[in-house]
Amino acid sequence: MLALALGLIALTITVVNAITMRVVKPTDAIEITDAVDILIPMRNEATNVAAVIKSANSQTHISGLTLTVLDDNSTDNTRDLLQAESEMSQLSILDGKHLPQDWLGKPYACQQLANATAGDYLVFLDADVRLEKSAVAAAISNMKRWHWDFMSPYPQELAGSFLEKLIQPLLQWSWLASVPLRLAERFSQRSSTIANGQFFIVTRSAYEAIGGHSAIQSAVLDDLELARALVSAGFTGGVAEGSSVAACRMYTDNNSLISGYTKSLWCAFGGLPGTILALTLLFWTGIVPITLALLGSPIGWFAYFAVWFSRIVAALRTRGSTSSAFLHPLSIVALLYLIALSWLRKSRGELTWRDRKVG
Repeated sequence: MLALALGLIALTITVVNAITMRVVKPTDAIEITDAVDILIPMRNEATNVAAVIKSANSQTHISGLTLTVLDDNSTDNTRDLLQAESEMSQLSILDGKHLPQDWLGKPYACQQLANATAGDYLVFLDADVRLEKSAVAAAISNMKRWHWDFMSPYPQELAGSFLEKLIQPLLQWSWLASVPLRLAERFSQRSSTIANGQFFIVTRSAYEAIGGHSAIQSAVLDDLELARALVSAGFTGGVAEGSSVAACRMYTDNNSLISGYTKSLWCAFGGLPGTILALTLLFWTGIVPITLALLGSPIGWFAYFAVWFSRIVAALRTRGSTSSAFLHPLSIVALLYLIALSWLRKSRGELTWRDRKVG
């Protein structure tokens, strides 16, 4: 009965969120006269340079747009490709400084970008994100309408390989099925704050009021911690469904996916007690239902299909893939493995990302 109850709760929250959550659409864009800075940190992003620069430069409905990229000591030909792009488009290039001991790479890169610019809105963009032409203007237009100080428009998460299709849909499903977004927005609690640093917009006034990324300089989950810092300081904002204005394929091979998730899953649930709770919930909603079902329990089948349907609803709402929803138990097995591997690597001091030690 517990598995069924948890499955029905997940389904209910997912359906409510799918109906009521904030959405950013291309048609939301109005003309933005404020100064807007698109800021892209890059480290060994040669494969993404041309596409992300084209995407950022194509933004419409913004009269004061600047694009600044920081080459964070890349060891591939990212810097050369950026130089070539700057000769053909409006682009400023910063050379990243040596990483201080008490900073992690991405927060420090973002802080350098913010310090080098002066726009009213800061748009932090990952190199693997592709924007629809009115994406930034649509997001800022909605920030103005909703009186938000920051926004995380969640991109459509693309998946190619089998492992990607197992893991990536869990990103949106995990928060759509667990956090009543409009309630979280209303009460502004750190514990229910959701964010995605792939596409993150904040007013400069709010950003500087909390000390920028220096407030979270050693955070592995810098996007989540930045949003939490803003909420804790009394600023308003949150996540919005942004799959019609942005898309991202985070990983293109299994090794990078495993490295990417293991670098952060150890701290994704707030420490060891939170991880144990998450493991318990994932086990009861992902493993127990199908086990009971295969043993002939009708309740097991009901629980399995409740979670399966929540996966379908989440995928349809976020323009994700529905093809792996029926493999949810296998997705959870893969996720549990990644969580365990993350803690193991953390205990051994083996966590790295982009050739740098993490955690």
